Amino acid sequence: MVRRSFDNKMLARIRVMPLLQVLNKLRDGGHLFWRRDLDFVPEKDGNTVRLFLSSPSGFAWEILVTNLKWYDARAGKGGGGGIDLVMHLLGVDFVAAVKLLLVDTVM
Repeated sequence: MVRRSFDNKMLARIRVMPLLQVLNKLRDGGHLFWRRDLDFVPEKDGNTVRLFLSSPSGFAWEILVTNLKWYDARAGKGGGGGIDLVMHLLGVDFVAAVKLLLVDTVM
């Protein structure tokens, strides 16, 4: 059995991909819709934004994003980076999340 892995440089670029860019990829791929809560005032970090997401099937999330960290306020779960976010939102494994983020990504 041949074990294949992703190139470390490729993974490094995906890991630093801004989360709004990750969400745009998911939106453009038809996986979800998102919008920023323009009335949200962060309490701790001025870089934090609140986003409302929904899937075509009607599932909804409230996600707080601060740089590369995210927190799902409804599920009480958080993580770091786009790979974790895609895994959380779409319920896919690491390999599927990376492949999805590689689509149309300039390396």
